[in-house]
This record gives sequence, structure tokens and C-alpha cells, in this order.
Amino acid sequence: MLVAADKFKGSLTAVQVAERVTAGLRRVVPGVAVEALPVADGGDGTVAAAVAAGFERCEVLVAGPVGNEVTAAFALRGDTAVVEMAEASGLQRLPTGVFAPLTASTYGSGELLRAALDAGARTIVFGVGGSATTDGGAGMLSALGARFLDAGGEPVPPGGGGLVELASADLGGLDPRLSSVELVLASDVDNPLTGPKGAPAVYGPQKGASPGDVEALDAALVHYAKVLERAVGARAAEYAASPGAGAAGGIGYGALLLGARFRPGIEVMLDVLGFAPALERAELVITGEGSLDEQTLHGKAPAGVAAAARAAGKEVVAVCGRLALPPEVLGRAGIRRAYPLTDVEPDVATCIADAGPILERVAERIARDLLT
Repeated sequence: MLVAADKFKGSLTAVQVAERVTAGLRRVVPGVAVEALPVADGGDGTVAAAVAAGFERCEVLVAGPVGNEVTAAFALRGDTAVVEMAEASGLQRLPTGVFAPLTASTYGSGELLRAALDAGARTIVFGVGGSATTDGGAGMLSALGARFLDAGGEPVPPGGGGLVELASADLGGLDPRLSSVELVLASDVDNPLTGPKGAPAVYGPQKGASPGDVEALDAALVHYAKVLERAVGARAAEYAASPGAGAAGGIGYGALLLGARFRPGIEVMLDVLGFAPALERAELVITGEGSLDEQTLHGKAPAGVAAAARAAGKEVVAVCGRLALPPEVLGRAGIRRAYPLTDVEPDVATCIADAGPILERVAERIARDLLT
């Protein structure tokens, strides 16, 4: 039995999901062998999943999205580091109730990458998602040695909004160690940088951006890419249109400029976490996340787990807080059946507040259905 589930956002971490499922299964079948492998798709929770798989947690002080100092972590095993941009520049790093769509910066994410280089990383998995920022990765690049100047030769203000003042860009001062590191951009989204499917239009509103802010941010990022094209050539324009450039407020674009290779986040993380050997040992796989819905099918962790398990001929069931997919769609995704918390407790607010105990009861149902 392999429990390979993502977090229930706002209720349980991926580690806690695995613990609760294991407890519920063993209440019905005390001797059942359960292996827990918490998973993540590159967004928030990615470092925690790596640490649960045996990586060392490394903490460093960096700038938060609005310049406040925060303690962020990356994960390290040998010369492989897992860096999660949300640790430094995520929505959870904003002061309570504060959004900063025009001024939030990814500078701290660059500091986190630099800390991974200092720790000796030769391969860096850069998980992006859950960002508070829409600065195209300019802050991150600045922390790594790039310069973004206005017409007066002064650094432009932080955040995507400040990029409208950009007159020149110089990437010549980037940390030279970046040229000898394998950088993998791990994300569950494939949006371009700008336009109707770009970072400001699609993700800006969830970061507090008004319609006017979205328009201003999109124009600023278009301008930013044009200035970078003058600085580094046609590849800057090519990267802006590439899948993943719009990830996490455009930090994907900045990562591509650093030479990153884009891969679906869950695929990367399954490789890093050692999913394949764990899958070989399992007869049944339990995956899941807070909400199984249309988004799940587009690169989220449960879909990636189910696809890999199906390819190996292993059966998969899912746990979730809320289920918004019909059985036939689940089946096509490789999931035999889903067990939502709402089957046990119809009140959604109670499910969110008491997710742990309710999930244990759900796991008891799985054990009775499939293990007895």
C-alpha cells in the first residue's frame, strides 16, 4: 500500500494526509503495510515533500515579497537541491490581509537559489507556484546579479509595476555558477508570459490585482520582454511565448532566461522523491488532494501519480475534501474511485476544520472496501 497524496490546502499538509490515511487503514486492518510518500507538483509544499523523502531541510533568511525578512527553506540531498519559490515569494509570506500585486518582488527567490548554490547544489529543481508576485522574475534575476535600470541609470522599483520604467537590462553580472548547474523549472502550468493566457490575466486577480492592475502588469511585462530582447537577443522573445514562462507571476520566464529546462512539476517531483521504486513495492496506491476537479487533470499531483501508476499496472484510488469529477472522468485519469470527505461529513466548513479525523474515517472506508 502506497500513500502518495498532495496536501489538502488550508487543512492538512501532504505529510499529515499520509499520517491520517495510514491511521485509518490500520484501524481496520492493523497489520497492513503502508509506505508513505507525500508528493507535490512544484507549488507550496514541495520542500516539505522532499524533506519527508529524506532530503535535509536548510533554512536561510531572505527578503519576502514586500521586502520583509522571512526564514525560508530549501531541501538538499547530495548535490541536488529542491527550491520552492513560494517559500520566499509566496502568498503566505504577505502580511495578513495585504496584497501587493504591483510591487511584490521575487528577490527572495533569487536569494534562495543563491543559497542552494552556496550549499554546493549542481542540480536545482525549482518549484514554482503559489506566488504573491507578477514581476516576470526580475527580482529573482536581480538577486542573482542582473541589473534593471531606468532612464536615469537607477534600479527600477520592485515588482511588476515598476518594470514600466525599465530602460536597460544587463544580465552580464549573473552568478557564474549558474552556467554549470542543471536548473529544472518544475510547474503545473504552461501559460506564456503575457496576453490573454499570460501571468497577469490568468493569475493576477488571485493576487489582488484589479482589472486596471492586470492591464498595467501585462503592459509592463511586454515592455520588460522587449528590453530583454535588446539585451540578450531573440531568445528573450522566444522564452516569453514558451510554455511555463507565465508560471508564478512570470518567474518561469526569469528561470528560462537562466537556462532552465521546463518540465511538469509532478513528473519532476516523482523522479526526485523516488516514486518509481516505491510504486514497484505497492499493490494499491492512494493519492489525492483537497479538491479533485478539472484543474486536477491538468498537471496536478493526483493526475501525475495516477498516470504513473496506471503505466505500471497498479490500481489507484483517491482521497479528497471535495469531489467535482464524475466517475467516468476519474476512470480516464486512471483513478478507480474517489473518496471525498463530504461523503462522511456533508458540511464543507466542518470538513475543512476537522479534516484530519474525517480523513481517518474515509481511510477506514477504503480499508473495508478494498482490504477486507
